[in-house]
Amino acid sequence: MAALSAGSVSAAVRRDWLVGYAMVAPVVLGALAFVVLPLCMVVWYSLHEWNVLANTFTFVGTENYERMAADGGLTDALLASLWFSVGLVVLNIVLALLLAVLLNQRLPGTTTFRTFFFSPVVVSLVAWTIVWSFLLQADGGINGFLALLGIDGPNWLRHPTTAMVSVIVVQVFKNVGLNMILFLAALQGVPEELQEAARLDGAGAWRRFRSITLPLISPTILLVSIITIVGSLEVFAQIDVLTGGGPGNSTTVLVYYLYQQAFQFNEFGYASAIAVLLFVIVLVLTLLQWQSRKRWVFHEV
Repeated sequence: MAALSAGSVSAAVRRDWLVGYAMVAPVVLGALAFVVLPLCMVVWYSLHEWNVLANTFTFVGTENYERMAADGGLTDALLASLWFSVGLVVLNIVLALLLAVLLNQRLPGTTTFRTFFFSPVVVSLVAWTIVWSFLLQADGGINGFLALLGIDGPNWLRHPTTAMVSVIVVQVFKNVGLNMILFLAALQGVPEELQEAARLDGAGAWRRFRSITLPLISPTILLVSIITIVGSLEVFAQIDVLTGGGPGNSTTVLVYYLYQQAFQFNEFGYASAIAVLLFVIVLVLTLLQWQSRKRWVFHEV
C-alpha cells in the first residue's frame, strides 16, 4: 500500500509538472520566437555587409562596429536621443505626478479631468502626430492663437531648438495620462492614517508629501521611469511625421538614424549593428535603474 501510495503521489506530481509546463509553454515559445531568435539574427546580420538592392550578403566581422566608432552621424543621433530622453522623462514624470496629486484631492469634476488627460493615450499615435504637425506649422493653429495675443510665433518644426522641444511636448501630452493614472493609483494606496498622524504632529503639506507620500509611491516611480526611458529611446513615428529628422539632423534620434541606414541607404548590416547598440543602451539603463532601487525604493533592501 505504501508503494502504491508513493506511486500515486509521484504520478500526481508529474501530472502537475506537465500542467505547469503546458501553461508556461506559450509564453516561453513566444519569447524564443519573437525576442531571442530575432535578437540573435540581428547580431548575426550586424557581422555582415548586407545590401538588398545589390543582393550581397558578405561576412565582414566587426567592421560595422568599427564603423560606428568613427560615424559622426551616429554621434549626432546619440546626442539627439539624449536630449529627447532627458526632456521627455523629466517633463513626463513631473507633470504626471503633479496631475495625479491634483486629481487625488477629490474635487468636483475630477472624473472629467482624468478622462481628458487619459484620452490621448488611446488615440492613434500617427493620427495624434498628424494633427500636431498641422498645429505647429508656421500658419498653424498655435501661431494663430499667439497672433491673437500679439505674438509672432516661430515655425516650430523648422528651427533646430524649437523642433526638438515640439517633438518632446507632443510626446509628453500623448503619454502623460498613462503615467498619471499609475501615480494616481499609487497615491490612493497611501494610508490616510499616516497622513493624519503626521498632520497632528505639525507636519506641513510639503513635509508630508516628501516624507510619507514619495517613499510609499517610490515603487511606482521606478516603474514609470523605466517605462518612460525605454519608450523615449524607441521613438520613431513622431520624428518621421513631424520633422523627418530635421531640420538638418537636429531631431534624428537613434531609431530614426537606424531606419535611415536600413531603408534609405540599404545598409542593413550597419543598421543591425546600430540596433545591437540600442539594445545594449536600453539594457544597461534598465539594469542601472533596477540596481539603484535598493537605495531609494521603499521596502527594497
